[in-house]
Amino acid sequence: MNASTQALPVVVIGAGPIGLAAAARLIERDLEPLVLEAGPTAATAVRAWSHVRLFSPWSEVVDPAAEKLLAPTGWVRPDGAAYPSGADWADLYLQPLADVLGERVRYNATVTGVSRAGRDRIVDADRDEQPFVIHLTAPDGAEERIHARAVIDASGTFSTPSPAGGSGLPALGEKAAADRISYRIPDLKDPAVRARYTGKHTAVIGTGASAFTALAYLADLAKTDDGTGTHATWILRRGISGSTFGGGDADQLPARGALGLAAKAAVDDGYADAVTGFRTDAFERDGDGRLVLVAEDGRRLDPVDEVIILTGLRPDLTFLDELRLSLDERLQAPTALAPLIDPNQHSCGTVYPHGATELSHPEKDLYLAGMKSYGRAPTFLAMTGYEQVRSIAAHLAGDHEAAERVELTLPETGVCGGAGLFDEPAAEESGAGCCAAPATLTIGSPAATGGC
Repeated sequence: MNASTQALPVVVIGAGPIGLAAAARLIERDLEPLVLEAGPTAATAVRAWSHVRLFSPWSEVVDPAAEKLLAPTGWVRPDGAAYPSGADWADLYLQPLADVLGERVRYNATVTGVSRAGRDRIVDADRDEQPFVIHLTAPDGAEERIHARAVIDASGTFSTPSPAGGSGLPALGEKAAADRISYRIPDLKDPAVRARYTGKHTAVIGTGASAFTALAYLADLAKTDDGTGTHATWILRRGISGSTFGGGDADQLPARGALGLAAKAAVDDGYADAVTGFRTDAFERDGDGRLVLVAEDGRRLDPVDEVIILTGLRPDLTFLDELRLSLDERLQAPTALAPLIDPNQHSCGTVYPHGATELSHPEKDLYLAGMKSYGRAPTFLAMTGYEQVRSIAAHLAGDHEAAERVELTLPETGVCGGAGLFDEPAAEESGAGCCAAPATLTIGSPAATGGC
């Protein structure tokens, strides 16, 4: 890499928890970051689930390097034993961190393409010597190009939820039924959202923390006076077994275990019915405009008013199309990382801490970090992402010994995965992820907790 390229910033895509931690780690290494955020504020995706709580406490969701940057401002980390909501995480930590970074964070900057300057993905000649070129689009459509010495894509997966179709593609009629379908955990504190589900029959598709949350939310709604007639049908692509509801009281992330028990109670108490082995093939409408779900085996369910689809998340790789990636054919995670995060073998806590080596690609100095690096695997923890970017920053600074060193110990949880638990692709069976996706127990409960 020539001197002019070395003088360029390291571009970080996404001003979420991992992207901002990456910036803090780069500054720690005397490298200049430039964080590009598509939204108008830091943590745009986190704010989309501001109404839910993490099932990891504050002590596990603050990056050490970020905390050092915040300390001179008088910032004090909240009680380490408390569980932040998405709003808490964004407002009390992530936005203050972005404010400290100042002009190193650019908002309303949507990355539409990344390549090597003057080199498409075919050209070999002097490829590694060329800077990256990043194409940006502003909300008004204005286009811009900037150059970078390296790229860390921490844009996450929240913007690309998986569809209902059992094949991984949208079910027939799914797009046409968009007026009655949501791919997010409903915020039932919002009067308009609450009215949408009150007294209605709602189908919840998915098996994971996010689906548990939706079931628990709807059960809470059904228990209230204005929730008369509120009912849920829970649709699972596989059967119900002892592991379906997670670890319960044995879960070493207690709040997540309680979440599974709340979902089980929703079924046991009659607020939800479970339909197993149902792979959605089509959405049809009855004479009243309600939705009828049809399975691949021909089964048809009773009409429902609303559908909440929580079948996982997947990475958006379209803007990286001119770069040379090495991705696992199943998980869409970096090839070297995939065996370490395979949900058939690993839970959140049994994923071995990893860094620049496992996250590397044939495209030198390009890294996918955070949930983006996990592809469709649901076993991500924020602490793992912080370790990733610590290692990446060390590697970019030339400190290869530090890049290879492990500076993280994860508590084994033992219930998000394990051999034999997932009999289908992880994103299909896990909802938005047992470890990464936000989820809650009860509406407004201080103890309600979710992902990360």
